[in-house]
Amino acid sequence: MNVLVLGSGGREHAILWALKRTAHMDLNLFCAPGNGGISEIAECVPISVSEHQALIEFVQEHVIDLTVVGPEAPLAAGIVDEFQGAGLKIVGPNSAAARLESSKAFAKDFMQRHGIPTAEAVTVNSAAGAIQAIRSGRFGAVDGPVVIKADGLAAGKGVIVAGSRTEGEAAINEITGGTLVSADAAQKLVIEEALAGTEVSVLVFSDGKNYALMPPARDHKRIGEHDTGPNTGGMGAITDPSVLDPATLDQIVKDVVEPTLKGAAAEGFPFRGILFVGLMLTAGGPKVLEYNVRFGDPETQAILVRLNSDLLKIFHAMIDGTLNETSVQWTDQSSACVVMASGGYPGAYKTGLHITGLEKAHDAVQIFHAGTSKTDDGDYATAGGRVLGVTATAGTLEQALRLCYSAAEEISWEGVQYRRDVGRFRSSAFRV
Repeated sequence: MNVLVLGSGGREHAILWALKRTAHMDLNLFCAPGNGGISEIAECVPISVSEHQALIEFVQEHVIDLTVVGPEAPLAAGIVDEFQGAGLKIVGPNSAAARLESSKAFAKDFMQRHGIPTAEAVTVNSAAGAIQAIRSGRFGAVDGPVVIKADGLAAGKGVIVAGSRTEGEAAINEITGGTLVSADAAQKLVIEEALAGTEVSVLVFSDGKNYALMPPARDHKRIGEHDTGPNTGGMGAITDPSVLDPATLDQIVKDVVEPTLKGAAAEGFPFRGILFVGLMLTAGGPKVLEYNVRFGDPETQAILVRLNSDLLKIFHAMIDGTLNETSVQWTDQSSACVVMASGGYPGAYKTGLHITGLEKAHDAVQIFHAGTSKTDDGDYATAGGRVLGVTATAGTLEQALRLCYSAAEEISWEGVQYRRDVGRFRSSAFRV
């Protein structure tokens, strides 16, 4: 069977790795455009995820049986609609369902319509309107913390948690100034109450009606230890029983997951794909911070290493509407992923730096490539901000973390940085 995965990061490497590891049949794997590490397990195709017609032609020419979408941008741009219109099988929500991620304002209104617990918020159409909103005192103390979100997709850079009104006004000017996010993403802003608590991510496979839960995960978004510095795409993630107790998970399923899927179906866009719910566990109960409509990164790496079932069968069941008839089983272990990043990330950084020590990683560690390229001599070089996701499973979280950090200590390149407190720091402050 021929399978194509769209994307070029650690998430896509993990999906391909899990497909190869769990499939009960021979697979020919392709990835567009892929990266250096992905080229070891799949044929990399030099087509951008934004080139929908070229991808359709490739799928038709190479008789691809199934396409899996990794990143959010092609989903928001309607790639699923186009593939389905061409009679091709593809995993992911259509553009109508993708609005849950591609528009923060739409998602907030959707949650309010369906009684899904979330932070109080208001949507505005200008920087002046945003400044007026935070000066109103509607979101707590007049000079207290507040969250500013660009409405559109912003590659993880469109959300700022401001600690005061002054910081909030500066954040508004930064988001609308055109340097942090695109003008399109910042056409609208969502001003939101800052929630205090601990974050957790709950992901599910969904076929539009039925769903299957993945192990709850927690990630670290800020670049610095103890959650300091700017937000990134994610500097590490864990799965472990300590992330979420069974009673709270049941509450999240009842109050969030099921109303979301029922609400999407009722509004005419049954959700078929990966639903990612980012939540804050507050004193008043779990509240939704955001929806994503695809696997998270690096949560995917930490989650899929625990999958015991055939991922290919799960993907087909999501398309066919038979998820309730499909086995989705996970190991009882804990897992961790430590992201190794380029110096300067999430700001400016160098690329093309030689990576050493990969061969020293223990067999118990899986290294997912997020931003690498192959050199002429067959080695690897850096090609992005987040470069590697060092991932492991073990009987306990601490054992998994020890495996990850032991491997990370062996790997190096000029300016390499990574957090030493992944899974060991649990924030109770204002976060997003």
